[in-house]
Amino acid sequence: MTASASASGESADVELADGASATPESETETDRTVETTARETKRWRGISAVALVAGGAGIVLRHPSLFLIGVIGVAYAAYARSATELPVSLAVERRLSDADPDPGDEVEVAVTVTNEGESTLPDLRLVDGVPDPLAVVDGVPRHGTSLRSGESATFEYTVVAGRGTHEFDHLLVVARGMSGAVETRARIPTADRLTCEPTFEPVSGVALRALTTRHAGRVETDDGGEGVEFHSTREYRPGDAISRIDWNRHARTGELATLRFRQERSATVVLLLDVREAAYLRPGEDRPHAVDRSVEAATAVFPSLLDAGNRVGIAAFGPTEAWLAPGLGTDHRARARSLFSSHAAFSPEPPETDFYFNVRLRRLRKRLPEDAQVILFSPLCDDQVVRFARLVDAHGHLVTVVSPDPTGDDTAGRRLAGAERAARITALRGAGVRVVDVPDGESIESALASAGKRWSR
Repeated sequence: MTASASASGESADVELADGASATPESETETDRTVETTARETKRWRGISAVALVAGGAGIVLRHPSLFLIGVIGVAYAAYARSATELPVSLAVERRLSDADPDPGDEVEVAVTVTNEGESTLPDLRLVDGVPDPLAVVDGVPRHGTSLRSGESATFEYTVVAGRGTHEFDHLLVVARGMSGAVETRARIPTADRLTCEPTFEPVSGVALRALTTRHAGRVETDDGGEGVEFHSTREYRPGDAISRIDWNRHARTGELATLRFRQERSATVVLLLDVREAAYLRPGEDRPHAVDRSVEAATAVFPSLLDAGNRVGIAAFGPTEAWLAPGLGTDHRARARSLFSSHAAFSPEPPETDFYFNVRLRRLRKRLPEDAQVILFSPLCDDQVVRFARLVDAHGHLVTVVSPDPTGDDTAGRRLAGAERAARITALRGAGVRVVDVPDGESIESALASAGKRWSR
């Protein structure tokens, strides 16, 4: 993206080229406003007094060197007082090595600034507006240089992509003249953004509760019929397929019986994510918070269920509503991936507003299909979400909780939070709600496998 900015007063117009596609080089023109301010740096404060004292002392003491120092000081003071705001006219171009990376990818950012004015900028300092969720892992997003008219300077740094759509902030420019007595500050807006969508890599071991619908799928039911896993036997009826006859029983008793197998049918599942402010907890400063881990887990579970022929939807439990009705197919997968990467409800930053618990529960119940199961992704950080899960389950929707652990054991407070969370898990399991505990550092696939072994006992 490129931005041309002229800053010589309180404001000026900027022309931007906003990419029409994901390619950073694509450009169109847009008008924007540059925020500029000018102020005295007070760099030469006190020099006049020092110069007068030195000059006077030189005269009184008849010391030529002191008098000369005083004269030079007065000259510098006069030069500093005559300094005016420096006219700044810059063209800014920011290039991203990949505008649509996967989570965890490193993206190189190159910022080029060109002096389009007629004046030399002897002291130019630049600070790029890196989005807060993007961590700088190489280089620095700031640069100091001097530019003659028509000259350019480029600085580079590398960030790690995180989930979501990230818009780069203004480029901060600080320009000073030769004396440094006055500085001009300009905030040059740019239209660059980095969109990082989840990878949507399916995982194994996603086990749903037994249920019945009329649609074919891969969720086991408690009904006997056509399938691959033995369910029971029944009395032989004329017309039953020979391959279904229990020949072992016939050999033992001489009676004919027909084998019945466990049927597999599709499920309707809604992935519900706890995105309240209280859920943005992390076990350490350098660790991802629970909402990011919940989204990561949900983006693995969603394609797994979809590939198995199930109808899958998405909802949010928080102040910002998000809803994707259960569906199937490639287009539905694309809509889900876009929702997780760009919807405000799943922002990497915690919300600043609250919501009404009963209103959100009532709206969710109205939207849920009658036969829908719910997989709730939550760190189980308070009793409110436990109550929510139990109420949804009580209204006839089988609930499974996938809970990333946001607690730690490095402080007494975190150990206490861990004990309280463990008590909530026990309470849910006691009420018949399945809970998949995902410790910090463990993959969702490993946690699902461990839970599956426990459920199969």
